[in-house]
Amino acid sequence: MTVAVEELERFVAELLAARGVSAERAGVIAAFMAKADRYGVATHGVARLGAYLGRIDAGVMELDPEPRIVEERAATALLDAGNGWGQIAASRAMRLAIDKARVAGIGAVSVANSNHFGVAGHYVELAAKAGCIGVAMTNASPAMAPFNAKVALLGTNPIAFGVPVAGAAPVILDMSSSLVARGKIRRAFNEGAERIPEGWAVDKDGLPTTDPAAALAGLLAPIGGAKGTGLSLIIDILSGLLSGTGRTGEVANIMDASRPSGTGHLLIAIDPDAFIGRDAFEAAVAETGERIHAMEAADGGRVLLPGQLEHERADSIGAAGVALPADVRAELDALAERFGVERPSESSWPPPRRRLLGLGVALTDTARWSGCHGHVDPFTQRAQ
Repeated sequence: MTVAVEELERFVAELLAARGVSAERAGVIAAFMAKADRYGVATHGVARLGAYLGRIDAGVMELDPEPRIVEERAATALLDAGNGWGQIAASRAMRLAIDKARVAGIGAVSVANSNHFGVAGHYVELAAKAGCIGVAMTNASPAMAPFNAKVALLGTNPIAFGVPVAGAAPVILDMSSSLVARGKIRRAFNEGAERIPEGWAVDKDGLPTTDPAAALAGLLAPIGGAKGTGLSLIIDILSGLLSGTGRTGEVANIMDASRPSGTGHLLIAIDPDAFIGRDAFEAAVAETGERIHAMEAADGGRVLLPGQLEHERADSIGAAGVALPADVRAELDALAERFGVERPSESSWPPPRRRLLGLGVALTDTARWSGCHGHVDPFTQRAQ
């Protein structure tokens, strides 16, 4: 069935509030999860809700902690997430990094003691829409072996960059250090797919496999061989070791409810005004984009910028709604019954304009931004 993005956001926010998450934080988490589905990243959207709540139920993730600053300097900070929601900690860290970039030209905030934070690209988009260059990265549970090794130690550790563009959507590069994210293989397995594409993974014996179950029990293939595992290692160092969260290879899988996650993040914002100036920079990026778009495509299609397809997909899904697989729908129905929350209703268009839990967040509104020097928080609509 198909559900409007706004309806998914309403459902997640109300359900989290019913579980005991504060209204404001429930709204932020819901916005990030619904946005993942809108951008077509279903593996990081509402399909993760049951896993998050399962970890809370098991006592290995905190329900509603307040992230706190434990170390701070002019351009840097270390934020302790309190073993709470990665979406809350990472968005708080990026806002703090933006604030620091206004003053120092660059802001870098490390996050310790966190959990899975969803789509890395969403945090750099916050920076880009605020007129800053954004960088976000996080470590993940072991899924790849170091180059020429046989045992998993490194995660699919993603890294994302966001760049503001004059008169256009930001350029967003969001990539894992593996050829594909583990979530894509898990989704194929959950949907009963018999095969995954060749080259995605190897089995437990190190042999190439197209069997989703064997792939989940084996190792994921890195991008570019040794380059991909090297990139994963550096991201782990900057996310996990720099924050003091834990040793390499000790991050718990999101489906593992036996121990805390031990996830760390690094969020960076760079203010172009500290260099050639915001207007000149954004114009230069726009000119580069125009040159790329004007190039002849090798296959007769289009030559695109990073993130462009995702923005187009968001427009399409925003209009048509999110198609929920049967297993995800069943899980959401069970959660709705458990917490006494109205189930997500099938999509109707246009969606009603709602204000989320009294927070003043118009779910069908687009946040307005005034640049890195005085931005507007996209969820609370308050000037920061």
